[in-house]
Amino acid sequence: MESPVLRSPEKIAALYRELSQWPSLCSACIGPEVTTQYGGKYCNVYTEWSQQDLERAESVKFCRQYLIFHDSQAIVYSGSSGTCSEIKGELLSRESPSGALKAVLRKASPGKGEEKQFLEIWDQNRKVKSINLTVLEKHGNVYEDDQFGCLSWSHSETHLLYVAERKRPKAESFFQSRAPELSSGCADERRDKAVKGEQFVYHDDWGEALVGKSIPALCVLDVESGNVSVLEGVPEHISPGQAFWSPGDTGVVFVGWWHEPFRLGLRHCTNRRSALFYVDLTGARCELLSDDTKAVWSPRLSPDQCRIVYLENGVLGPHQQCSRLRVYDWYTKVTSTVLDVVPRHSQGTFTGIYCPALPGLCWAADSQRVVLDTAQRSRQELLVVEMLGGSVTSLTTGAPLGSWSLLAIDRDLLVARFSTPSCPPTLKVAFLPRAGQEAQVHWVCLEDVTPIPEISWAIHALQPAPDQENPQYKGIDFEAILLQPSKGLGPRKLPLVVMPHGGPHSVCTASWMLHPAALCRIGFAVLLVNYRGSLGFGQDSVASLPGHVGCQDVKDVQVYCVEHMLQEEPLDSARVAVVGGSHGGFLACHLIGQYPGTYQACVARNPVINMASMISGTDIPDWCLTEAGFPYAPNTLPDASHWAEMLHKSPMQYVTQVRAPVLLMLGEEDRRVPPKQGLEYYRALKARGVPTRLLLYPRNSHALSGVEAEADSFMNMALWLLQHLQC
Repeated sequence: MESPVLRSPEKIAALYRELSQWPSLCSACIGPEVTTQYGGKYCNVYTEWSQQDLERAESVKFCRQYLIFHDSQAIVYSGSSGTCSEIKGELLSRESPSGALKAVLRKASPGKGEEKQFLEIWDQNRKVKSINLTVLEKHGNVYEDDQFGCLSWSHSETHLLYVAERKRPKAESFFQSRAPELSSGCADERRDKAVKGEQFVYHDDWGEALVGKSIPALCVLDVESGNVSVLEGVPEHISPGQAFWSPGDTGVVFVGWWHEPFRLGLRHCTNRRSALFYVDLTGARCELLSDDTKAVWSPRLSPDQCRIVYLENGVLGPHQQCSRLRVYDWYTKVTSTVLDVVPRHSQGTFTGIYCPALPGLCWAADSQRVVLDTAQRSRQELLVVEMLGGSVTSLTTGAPLGSWSLLAIDRDLLVARFSTPSCPPTLKVAFLPRAGQEAQVHWVCLEDVTPIPEISWAIHALQPAPDQENPQYKGIDFEAILLQPSKGLGPRKLPLVVMPHGGPHSVCTASWMLHPAALCRIGFAVLLVNYRGSLGFGQDSVASLPGHVGCQDVKDVQVYCVEHMLQEEPLDSARVAVVGGSHGGFLACHLIGQYPGTYQACVARNPVINMASMISGTDIPDWCLTEAGFPYAPNTLPDASHWAEMLHKSPMQYVTQVRAPVLLMLGEEDRRVPPKQGLEYYRALKARGVPTRLLLYPRNSHALSGVEAEADSFMNMALWLLQHLQC
């Protein structure tokens, strides 16, 4: 008897619809504390979630609120308040420090094809102000992304700070004729402001997911008058973002990224030269607050307004790596390192910081501790860091195995997200205990979710054979997460889908992931491989991979993981497929070329195929040279040996050995791995008679994250695997 595998497209579509309805928890905000007439205390927790709407082919955002009754040390009672409601048009929102006001950046289309941006101010009863930013023409579109964007109240709650595209002079043709009625007065004046011959000048931007964002400007709204001003004093070679008001509202603190001689892709690249700056509002004087030879991000001001904590990396090298936690004292002007880079770790100890960003609210009320979430091997953990001594304590010791993310901490009330590969996100709250007693934290579930009983999972530790280790970085291990159907295994072994992550300096944590969960429910075992070079295992692991891509990472997946699992688990070695995106697609295409006898099918999403041809078209040319083992500089011109080595390390080198049918999925607007990479592979495979299919998704970039593209790509992937694994 065979293990039950779903084969019907209708049933698979119904399964995907069911699982995609689990919402993702995006953010949380803790409202003001209220004391009742009987002395009890409570506060409101406002949360925002997103969910796929397959009928509308869009991701919808909704809010849900909860009441927390407490005694400032423990939660007495908690529960939801009302039902969910959809949020429409909101790009950014932020409550004022007192909680009395809320600012909302909203997009609206009052006319056909006409989109405008409004900045609204709400109090507890109504909308008190709405400013049409588009009509004011002080700047371009406001940045709503998490790279540059911000919406920051002044401590006095009289001004709002945000980031927008700097306004450029209008351009017109040399041959633009003037209408007779515009030949005099103010019309002439407006016409004279237009610059001739500038219509087609190229302006580079910040790349993938930041298209069209080129010259950010710091902007301030006077809430009372409604006046908007663009701050002066930011150096011309700097792009500002992640800004907030300084102590006393005397100026603005921001991160500035160097954009000369040209911009490189910034998304998922925490190695771009940047520094912390302060611009004084009175004299427009700009002051450097941090080392200007590093990469910094996520500055967060302490509640007592004395210190700024931030993350720091080296410039260039791996795009993501183990970071330093630094703190700047506002009054002494001294910067110190709280946590340094961790090269290696012993079992069960702190492995380092690998944050894409610090939580927006991360300081404890005592201004002496910071709470953050970071990968620790194959799990995401919540950690509290004591700022004076640098001690690190886990807030999830004794909690269920899985992954945690901090959404907010305010007055020591923690709001966190928890999930596992078999359990969609749940909402948990707790009070942060006193210093030294953090391990006694007690979590309360606000929004419980029952784990999916049909999925079982486990983390497996793996290590290369001693004679196969990287000689510079010996003794480094890695891990893999194996998902299996819990029931109905039967006497026949399970088909296996191998899924190495992208990056390559990224990590798969033991958290909820829609596609692996859905594949497991169909009847596949799914193997998520955190090969050497992944985040969360120490900086030495990260540093071991550049110069060895296409070899070390491929062997980790194949020799030390897949072959080991095929021997140890009830998996069918005759029914193995590989699925990956970006660098995961790079590995997938390497694996079917280097080990053609293992894999019966391949699905690659926006894969890197030829590093030599990619370097001229990507927003991250430094990635190609760095991962090939060469140094990068903006004026670098690769020589013949560089080109040869990049090709040698690429999947294209093994295309003649590929036998497995290949399904390619490409985003038409991908700036990171241009679709020509996948097209190059498609033509090479077709020319050699390999069964190949290509799906090209318009209006989708590297992540293929559009709701329609994500759903369609899953269905095509599942049916391709079923067909070619003969399930």
